[in-house]
Amino acid sequence: MKLFRSDQIKQIDEYSINEEGVASVDLMERAALQLLRWYLQKFERISHIFIFIGPGNNGGDGLALARLLESNRYEPEVYYVEFTEKTSPDWKTNLLRLKTETKVPLNYLSVADKFPDINSGDIIIDAIFGSGLTRPVGGLAGDVIKLINQSGAKIISIDIPSGMFGEDNTKNNYDDIVSADYTLCFHFPKLSFMFSENAKCLGEWIVLPIGLSANAIRNTITPYVFLEKGEVAPLLKKRNKFDHKGTFGHGLLVSGSLGKAGAAVLCAKAALHTGIGLITCHIPSCGVIIIQVAIPEAIVEPDRNEKLFSEIGNTDSFSAIGVGPGIGTEPESQKALCKLLTECKRPMVIDADGLNILSLNKDWLSLIPEGAIITPHPKEFERLAGKTDNSFLRLNRQIEFSGNYKCIVVLKGAHTSITTPDGKVFFNSTGNPGMATAGSGDALTGILLSLLSQGYTPENAAVLGVYLHGLAGDIAAEELCYESIIASDIIKCLPKAFKRIRGKG
Repeated sequence: MKLFRSDQIKQIDEYSINEEGVASVDLMERAALQLLRWYLQKFERISHIFIFIGPGNNGGDGLALARLLESNRYEPEVYYVEFTEKTSPDWKTNLLRLKTETKVPLNYLSVADKFPDINSGDIIIDAIFGSGLTRPVGGLAGDVIKLINQSGAKIISIDIPSGMFGEDNTKNNYDDIVSADYTLCFHFPKLSFMFSENAKCLGEWIVLPIGLSANAIRNTITPYVFLEKGEVAPLLKKRNKFDHKGTFGHGLLVSGSLGKAGAAVLCAKAALHTGIGLITCHIPSCGVIIIQVAIPEAIVEPDRNEKLFSEIGNTDSFSAIGVGPGIGTEPESQKALCKLLTECKRPMVIDADGLNILSLNKDWLSLIPEGAIITPHPKEFERLAGKTDNSFLRLNRQIEFSGNYKCIVVLKGAHTSITTPDGKVFFNSTGNPGMATAGSGDALTGILLSLLSQGYTPENAAVLGVYLHGLAGDIAAEELCYESIIASDIIKCLPKAFKRIRGKG
């Protein structure tokens, strides 16, 4: 699914109207019907419905929905937040239809003191502002939004919570944004839905298709993609009858130190469950027995140092390299990583302490191999690239980092973002809060190492690996619960994740 800026969505709307020869008010009716269908499936008839509308097309959606609700024997009340006399043409059309075809009460809120009495069992539908908003809300609208948030009612926002911008909310005032329980967006989520600081306003967001032009969507250029099964499934390679373990690559995993051999175990297990042909674990000699007992399928290459990563030999015989989890940041390990980055020409994934070492030696960032995948969590990325005030600015920094160092950045989070050197941005749709557990990132490193070893391009490995990792976590959550998931559960669910992507599970 492509993601678009708010101005692009407006252009796609206009193209759809012109292409189909449908009036804009009829497209609004189509959207209202989708809202109605969702509402009828979700809520019982007992709740009292308050619809707050603004003067634009978002308010027109609310007016159309009020009429449709009454035609289904609901009794909504409409409150127009009257902070301007200018209203859109489609708003005027739907207001006329509401007045002539229904008995829905229409109340004018010219001052916040006229805000109705609302109880915790009631429903508020927010249709005050849409995604075209260009400046922070204030005045009467801001006062009404604060009262909506304080009402205790269940809140449903149409298309976007009123007061929120579709992209950059850096200069916005969150006190003047509706805090929705549900956000029903039309055809696409907004870019701002991908950012953690906006989650408190969005609640659960649901995409409702409204039949926008496929041609317009296809021809509108955007760097942003929301990853779903349809984008990922075609990337999976098929296995042939005469393939053998050499076909699927030999990966080198540089991981572990005294007390952290578990990181190597998790990485190697994840790599094996993702289909790698062979894996060699380079680990301090203290961890040799641990690896050979825990993962009999793995080859072990002991470091000369008993406790930490201190050297690496020639890597030319390997298909790809994974480095970082659990190696620590001791000076000897720093030198060994620098040597590896300088000499290795194989596809590489760098994670955890590998990134921490780079953040301690910023002049080594230029040594990151072209096309390498780095997998920081937000704090690790902050140490690498500098602090930013919010997720939107951090995304811009991430895009810049990928371009400057010609690497793929996998920034882990609820909607893990993947940026490529040519400016593409992918947001992941899989994963859940249960995956916020020790070793989950190690599992991802193993998955990515496996895919690189099998010959996937770095971009495809990152996209498929992140989606697969999140999907395995979702399957683990279905079988267990968020609180009980551990990294080993994610790894155990990888086979089911593969089957589900292929449509066999």
